[in-house]
Amino acid sequence: MKVVALVSGGKDSCYAMMKCIEYGHEIVALANLLPVDDSVDELDSYMYQTVGHQIIVSYAECMNVPLFRRRIQGSSRHQKLSYQMTPDDEVEDMFVLLSEVKRQIPSITAVSSGAIASDYQRLRVESICSRLGLVSLAFLWKQDQTLLLQEMIANGIKAILVKVAAIGLDPSKHLGKDLAFMEPYLLNLKELYGSNVCGEGGEYETLTLDCPLFTNARIVLDEFQVVLHSPDSIAPVGVLHPSTFHLEKKGHPGSTSLEKEQGLVFEVHGDGLNRSESTHQQDNGIVDLVEHTRDRLHLSKTEKENTFSICCWLEDSSESSTGLKEDLETVLTEIESQLLKHRFNWENVLYIHLYIADMNEFALANETYVKFITQEKCPFGVPSRSTIELPLVQAGLGKAYVEVLVANDQSKRVLHVQSISCWAPSCIGPYSQATLHKSVLHMAGQLGLDPPTMNLRNEGAISELNQALTNSEAIAESFNCSISSSAILFVVFCSARTKQSERNQLHEKFVTFLDLAKSSRRVSNVLDPMFLYVLVPDLPKRALVEVKSVLYVEQDTETEDETTQDHSVLSISAELMRKLHGASGEEEQQLERASRFCVYLLNKTLYENSFSWQDTTSLRIHFATSLGVSVERLSNIFTSAFRELNDMSHGVKIDSSKEPIFNLVPVLGAGNSSASLDNIFTCELFALRS
Repeated sequence: MKVVALVSGGKDSCYAMMKCIEYGHEIVALANLLPVDDSVDELDSYMYQTVGHQIIVSYAECMNVPLFRRRIQGSSRHQKLSYQMTPDDEVEDMFVLLSEVKRQIPSITAVSSGAIASDYQRLRVESICSRLGLVSLAFLWKQDQTLLLQEMIANGIKAILVKVAAIGLDPSKHLGKDLAFMEPYLLNLKELYGSNVCGEGGEYETLTLDCPLFTNARIVLDEFQVVLHSPDSIAPVGVLHPSTFHLEKKGHPGSTSLEKEQGLVFEVHGDGLNRSESTHQQDNGIVDLVEHTRDRLHLSKTEKENTFSICCWLEDSSESSTGLKEDLETVLTEIESQLLKHRFNWENVLYIHLYIADMNEFALANETYVKFITQEKCPFGVPSRSTIELPLVQAGLGKAYVEVLVANDQSKRVLHVQSISCWAPSCIGPYSQATLHKSVLHMAGQLGLDPPTMNLRNEGAISELNQALTNSEAIAESFNCSISSSAILFVVFCSARTKQSERNQLHEKFVTFLDLAKSSRRVSNVLDPMFLYVLVPDLPKRALVEVKSVLYVEQDTETEDETTQDHSVLSISAELMRKLHGASGEEEQQLERASRFCVYLLNKTLYENSFSWQDTTSLRIHFATSLGVSVERLSNIFTSAFRELNDMSHGVKIDSSKEPIFNLVPVLGAGNSSASLDNIFTCELFALRS
């Protein structure tokens, strides 16, 4: 991609540019924000480093790349973590700056930044990128700071300290000192006081004077002044004000001044907030479409009041068959209507299972999806999501099938990183990596994607599985837990294109990965997770494997209600059904018996763990399409089984006059082992009690 790099002059933004080039991108422009007054070194800004801004103008000459600069008009008005467009906020200056860069260089598709640990800064860069249709690149994100500092120095970043504001750092001693010289001292401060060795806690700021990207010249600082902002005896604050400097041309001995290259520096003016931006309004045509297909719509809903699932699908018919776009619009509109009916909206949704009939239409599904679920509608964070191709048409369904998990409060914590980084795969759009609610972490389906390139591992299913688990572990670590010790359930979707020989090894390799993770973390309290393997026609990006993890995360009991959960996976294999019923009975009778047995086992599991059906948040019944039975027929069979349970058990209360509490999911196969996916039914039940 062609990239515009946000540069403050610090080591991080310069090293981020170097990582961009390492991963095959091209830096075609630089962008910098600076104070209105050149004599001012530092602004009271939550977003921007401005110390040393007087020297940044030379970066254009050093790199022979155009530099776009804007003087900061706004201030930190919107101080909540998640940013929304705010007039006169300093973030809107970045919007104006990057808008102009994009206007002058239309080929630019990405923005590089040096974010390492600040969600505040990363989210604002991502917000601007989203509004401009650009990709955020943050290759330093979540990297180990000690290793990162060593890498920067080893790879030729020549930077000096231009601000200090931490215990152990003295303006009179340390300002102007080279980063390599300071490295052992900074590592010692980390051991003594827990300081951030890369300065992510505001301990210090740097100015890069030379790096491998400076192909034309390096910067030489001739004179500077130390400006003391706070003479605090424990942690004095001071900045370096550059007085004189010159450029030293590379490839020639001695110090020589370079003449300022004309036409490389552009000052960007203009207004802040783009008031023409607006949120999507629902198309009246969609409403008409829903009314036209209402007789084909079907719903299921669990009965728990504070956390429940809603599932919606279309019954297919040759006379009224429509395309994916129309079917998905219909289903999402109906779910939106159901949410409003219960006085909720999309911000209450924790997780979305998006099932489509043809993965070749994935882009169209996403295009339709973003009309409904947007960051503006979800100020507390967008839901996490899994997208799977299922044999919907073979089961008598339409081309889209959606299940949402809903909560009646706003206590969820969402992790949504849209930037491409080395940490974990980005989620560019209104779906997040993970959502934590009531101690349960719902993780988005993870593919075997290499995070910095967003390409699949191409060595086969085992390689994809290891990468997907590595990605899942990185996400879990953001919530201070591990998939090796905190997992309740792993659902592994296997593409039908996976070789049988590899499929047979998946579970063994999965367990080996978890064992290695446990030993490296030396954890003592380890949960015993359940495994469910599901065979499906296809996955996003033509992946062979997708892993969906559900974890239990211990919360502060003083601030969180204590939550008890029960997650069960019950299977009825073809062999078990034969043992139960022998060869006797018609197919219909065998299915009825199997469904009753499933419901009996589910009821027994709930009862033995002191749960009721009213505690159920979701109940999926995966069934193999090889049965040759439609969803409508199976729904009637399971509804009868639940009705029987109601009549037989006085303690069971399931209102059969309402929508069913279960949703039937057609698959090619399912099982508790990757080597045997021959289950007739696989029931996945999740219950919560607060």
